[in-house]
Amino acid sequence: MRNKRLIIALLAAITFGLIAAVSVKQYLLSAQTYKNSLNDVVVAKVDIPVGSRIIPEQLMIAQFPAEVTPEGALSKIDDRLIGRVVVTSLSPRDPVTEVKLAPIGAAGGLSSMIPEGYRAMTVAVNDVVGVSGFIMPGTLVDIVVVIQPPKGSNSEDMISKIVLQNIKVLASGQNIDKPKNDREVERAAKAVTLQVTPEQAEKLALASSEGKLQLVMRNSVDQADEQTAGANKRTLLTGERAMIAPDPGSSSTAKPAPSSMRRSAPRPARESNNPAPVKVSAPPPAPRPTVDVYEGSKKKTVDFP
Repeated sequence: MRNKRLIIALLAAITFGLIAAVSVKQYLLSAQTYKNSLNDVVVAKVDIPVGSRIIPEQLMIAQFPAEVTPEGALSKIDDRLIGRVVVTSLSPRDPVTEVKLAPIGAAGGLSSMIPEGYRAMTVAVNDVVGVSGFIMPGTLVDIVVVIQPPKGSNSEDMISKIVLQNIKVLASGQNIDKPKNDREVERAAKAVTLQVTPEQAEKLALASSEGKLQLVMRNSVDQADEQTAGANKRTLLTGERAMIAPDPGSSSTAKPAPSSMRRSAPRPARESNNPAPVKVSAPPPAPRPTVDVYEGSKKKTVDFP
C-alpha cells in the first residue's frame, strides 16, 4: 500500500515537472519572439525646439514593437542625424522621423521651415492688427486690406477686401515656436512672418504699401475658400442680418436665413386723418320693479309689469 502511494506521488511530481518545463519553454519562446519584434527607434530625451540643430545629448534609443514603429523612424544616432535641423518641435520620448527634420545640409532657423515653392514675408502689426497677441506660429489667418479704389472705378469710397486667405504664420516677432507659458503670450509682437507664394508676396507688398492691413484669425480646421464682394460705406450702412452664433470649435458655419424665411416684426398701425367712426351701443333697458313675497318659509320675487 505504501509503495502504491509512493508511485502515485512520483508520477504526479513528474507530471507537474513536465507541465512546468513546457510552460517555461513557451514563455521563453514568446519572450524571444517579442524581443526579436522590437525595433530600435531614436527618440528625444529633452524638449527640442523648432529650428534648432540636434546634438547627441538630446537623443536616446528606445524600443518599439514593429507594429507601432512610426514610419520613417531612425534607428541609429549617427552623423546622418546629428546636426539636422528640427522643423517640428519634439517633446521627451517623441520618435525622431524624417518628416520632422529638414533636409541634410539645410540651414537652421526660420529658413528650414519654409516649404519648397514658398517664401517668408514679414509685415508690421500692432495689438489690433495682430488680434491682440493671439497670432502665434502655426496660426492660419486671412488678410484684409482697407484701400482706396483705383481712379476710374465706379466708386471712390474706401473699400475693405480680403486679398489673401488661409495664410500660415511662420513666426511671431522672433519666435518661431509656440509659446510654452502665459508670460510669453503676453508679449505682443510688433511683426509677424507669413508663409506665402511669390504671387501672394507681390499682392501683400502692394497691399501693405497702398492700404492698411488687418489680420483675421481662422479655425485651423476651416480652410474653405470664401468669396466676398468687399465692403464700402454704402454697403456698410445697409445693415446686417442677425446670425446664430455657433458653438466654440463647431465646424458648421451658421449662414443667415434667406429673406423669404425671415419674419418681420408687426408694424404699429398708422394714424389717419379720417378716423374710423365709433360704434355707439344702445343703453341697457331700465330695471323693472320687483316685490319679495313670503309664503311661509319660502321667498318668491314677483316682477311688476
